[in-house]
Amino acid sequence: MALLLLFALVAGAGTALSPCVLPILPALLSAGATGGRRRPLGIVLGLAATFTITIAGAAELVDGVGLGDGTLRSLSVLVLLGFGLLLLAPPLADRLEAALSRLVRLGPRSHGDGFLSGLGVGAALGFVYAPCAGPILAAVISVSAASGDSVAIALAYAAGSAAALFVLCLGGRRAVGRFRGPHVQRAMGVVMVATALAVAVDADVRFQTAIADELPGVVVNPTGALERSDAVERRLADLRGRPRFASAGAGLPQLGPAPEFEGVTRWLNSPPLSLGELRGRVVLIDFWTYTCINCIRTLPYLRAWDQRYRDRGLTIVGVHTPEFAFEKDEGNVRAAIERSRLRYPVAQDNDFDTWNAWGNRYWPAKYLIDATGEVRYTHFGEGDYGATEQAIRALLEEAGTGGLGDRAGPQPGEVPERATPETYLGAARAERWLEPPRPGLATYAGAHRALPPDHFALGGSWKVDLESARAVRGATLRASVTAKSVYLVLGSRGNRPRTVSVRLDGEPYRRVTVRRQRLYTLVRLPRTERHELALEFEPGVAGYAFTFG
Repeated sequence: MALLLLFALVAGAGTALSPCVLPILPALLSAGATGGRRRPLGIVLGLAATFTITIAGAAELVDGVGLGDGTLRSLSVLVLLGFGLLLLAPPLADRLEAALSRLVRLGPRSHGDGFLSGLGVGAALGFVYAPCAGPILAAVISVSAASGDSVAIALAYAAGSAAALFVLCLGGRRAVGRFRGPHVQRAMGVVMVATALAVAVDADVRFQTAIADELPGVVVNPTGALERSDAVERRLADLRGRPRFASAGAGLPQLGPAPEFEGVTRWLNSPPLSLGELRGRVVLIDFWTYTCINCIRTLPYLRAWDQRYRDRGLTIVGVHTPEFAFEKDEGNVRAAIERSRLRYPVAQDNDFDTWNAWGNRYWPAKYLIDATGEVRYTHFGEGDYGATEQAIRALLEEAGTGGLGDRAGPQPGEVPERATPETYLGAARAERWLEPPRPGLATYAGAHRALPPDHFALGGSWKVDLESARAVRGATLRASVTAKSVYLVLGSRGNRPRTVSVRLDGEPYRRVTVRRQRLYTLVRLPRTERHELALEFEPGVAGYAFTFG
């Protein structure tokens, strides 16, 4: 762990020296070059704080949106614009800083030293800087969405970035300090206003795209080799650990006492429950999330088991642990429960507390608990519905329930084993891409390259974060898939209607209108076959995860 923290510290410093920082560098230098001597410290502390919060996912700053959402950029634009205007009006800036300083008993009472205003500007810059996060953070966050380890590594990464940016800020302040007069402060104000306007019109996006196109990878990400080294990969694997309850194998052995529900955000379809209250009943815990197609395909079986065995002693509890930030929204989860006609209790596990208590690693995952509170059966992923139902019946009979009658019966919808495996568009878990999506702004050249089976390629300009990729300009996606149905989790910036055009084997197939973040069906065919898929994205559409049926 200590070595991984050291790597994160070095990687953070390297990120601060990469071209990704160039769009915010004028604002950083301008803000630090004026005002009191403590302003540079305030800037880097504010930037490190919001960067860490955004990357580690420790707080939901805007309800229902993920990293890099337009709301956060808009907030940053407003703060930078306001600070630039204050620099253009020095008397107003002095009065505001002095008022803030008196309010919190920090700094001189006559005029401020710049620390507080620096915090505000740094916090705004942190939101713009967040997409620069490199592969170490991408991998860590994919390993543990809410663990202390992931926060510690995010803090180390932020500390490395802050140290390097602080040196840059002090250097810029010393260089500007050679010049005197109010015209210098006004010039810095103009730079801040220009930076705010550039961010508002996505000029920083176009600039970063050009940098990524023209410069070699070692310049764009100078610590990339370190972050992808064997030593880092081994330590990230150590963080993953093993599931607490391994597969039961033959029979129904006792695997250990079932953990309680921990940190449940809210209960849906039920008042709050505890396993102590459920003692004497057989309990099926189902970890799921509503955009996961693998989870969705198991729901008909869960409904059937709930209807057949609820009155015979079975309680199903769905633990909804979100894969994406927008899946934390209670309204979205309620709509999914209603859409899927689920009548059993569902616990919202937004902070992964129950997930971690169980040591779970999968969506979907099923755990069967007997009437005494012991875990007796596990199954991860889809399939084996007959074996799972047989285990339910065996534990009910063991608890004294007889006359169970016929089984609930098979349900349609199992995925053929030869269907293409799922993949993600975000940098944290992207697999089988000709050119893996990488955090930040980049142009991809996969529009015309040959695709091996079950592989994907981006084309055009995309803005990628850890869990999604957002179309910027000329954005396309090609895929060679084996499937009867193709699904993609999509969202539209600001929930404004935007389109994705779908071509199947070179022919126009359909246009999908995207609004809210949810699972969209792109293709539905009568049988499973191999096909070439080509998608064209309107700018502002974000893609999250591909699944196939």
